[in-house]
Amino acid sequence: MNILRIQYRGRIARLGCVLLTTILLSPVLAQAQQSAAARIQRQEDIEEIRTVLTNYGRFLDAHDLVAYSNQFAADGEWVGGFGTGKGPAGVLALMEKNLGVTAKGKPGSTYHVLTNFLIDVHGDTASAWSRWNFVVTGADNKPTIMYGGHYDDTLVRENGHWKFKRRVAVNDIPHSDPLETK
Repeated sequence: MNILRIQYRGRIARLGCVLLTTILLSPVLAQAQQSAAARIQRQEDIEEIRTVLTNYGRFLDAHDLVAYSNQFAADGEWVGGFGTGKGPAGVLALMEKNLGVTAKGKPGSTYHVLTNFLIDVHGDTASAWSRWNFVVTGADNKPTIMYGGHYDDTLVRENGHWKFKRRVAVNDIPHSDPLETK
């Protein structure tokens, strides 16, 4: 009988320790789950923004200016050597004026190389910095870098998707900063 009581008391003590540990660790586990969810969301946001940055160049090079302009938020702004466009319609008009209206999906002999994506997410806003090179067909019919520069971006989550709030295109070679006062 004494052995049964000792075993019973041991089981009760172990159960009490398990319950106490569970109660004490619940906030820690909840915090860890929230932290993991936040880290996963941040990585998903970064990956979606990386896709926006890549699609920007892909649509531009394919001369799909409608898809290109739809990468901008309703009040998004493009600032660069061509001037400034505001909202998808303003960006589309600016690009059509400067690049011309050509059939979608008929790229010329130029393209952009986009690299060095640095993305920083803060809830429903983000900033990004990246490099670009504009490649043209050279006199020897080989690819030649004509311009090199970088983008300074502010992005916003709009209707559940990331869009450009402001994209500033800066020429580094040859240097030309659209934000510098002349």
